[in-house]
Amino acid sequence: MSESVLHHAPQAAARPHNRFDELVARAQQQPPVVTAVVHPCDLVSLESTIEAARMKLILPILVGPAERIQQTAARYGLDIAGLEVVDAEHSHDAARKAVEQVRLGRAEALMKGSLHTDELMSAVVARETGLRTARRISHCFIMDVPGHPDPLIITDAAVNIAPDLKDKVDIVQNAIDMAHALGASEVRVAILSAMETVNPGVPSTVEAAALCKMADRGQITGAVLDGPLALDNAISPEAAAIKKIASPVAGRANVLVVPDLEAGNMLAKSLSFLAGADAAGIVLGARVPIILTSRADAEITRLASCAVASLLAASRRSTPAAAIH
Repeated sequence: MSESVLHHAPQAAARPHNRFDELVARAQQQPPVVTAVVHPCDLVSLESTIEAARMKLILPILVGPAERIQQTAARYGLDIAGLEVVDAEHSHDAARKAVEQVRLGRAEALMKGSLHTDELMSAVVARETGLRTARRISHCFIMDVPGHPDPLIITDAAVNIAPDLKDKVDIVQNAIDMAHALGASEVRVAILSAMETVNPGVPSTVEAAALCKMADRGQITGAVLDGPLALDNAISPEAAAIKKIASPVAGRANVLVVPDLEAGNMLAKSLSFLAGADAAGIVLGARVPIILTSRADAEITRLASCAVASLLAASRRSTPAAAIH
């Protein structure tokens, strides 16, 4: 599994992050989501946890070596008084115990602290003790791109390396469900490839066409799909018009489904580095949303990731069947 790390272009620092601010404000209308924070043993993870709690986005349970957590708080002058701490021997044990908090019904979300993503996800996908559902686990970046009218959801750029058609059905459905939880009035999914015509020599175009037909037949629900589409005619009305592509999605997509992890990672990082975009990250398909952040993430990005988890948890409370699908 790839680490969901997106550094931020220098020009992004001075830009107001209106879309993420709106996301945080919407989440603050919900009760704070009880979140097991896994191994928060460095400044960034502990400080961002405290800030998210102060903003009433999460109610954290700190899971990790209690002495190390206390030492980190003392070293940096952070106040963790009143926060529950579940002691663990090390990072692997912290991941296992955090998952256990969910299985016991004590937490509605997980949040990655100062441990490797693989350590956390190994505990999540454990067959007997993890948080698997009928869905394949996948990752979404929610991207705030300067100059673009809506946030863009990119999937999957961090978990599934080379998903097959069956995997992509779950990847698409996970993203659709999340978009609805975030308040999207219409979810428009572009299945991306290098071209907008079906070419048997390019497998991603064939899979794109199959996914669209599956949506027509009700095997994927809650959105309108189109594909294959190249990136330009997925997000640019002008490019779609030039290619004479007439569909509700072309030029207006708000969910971009990439062929594989490499393409998604390059797309997301290109937007981050070259366009000054910010990217919140969330893992879907488990029993609860999993907040994946990087030490390089800006504070607003970390808060936005927590906000996404909060809105997902709120959606699952209102439709309990979605949590166990």
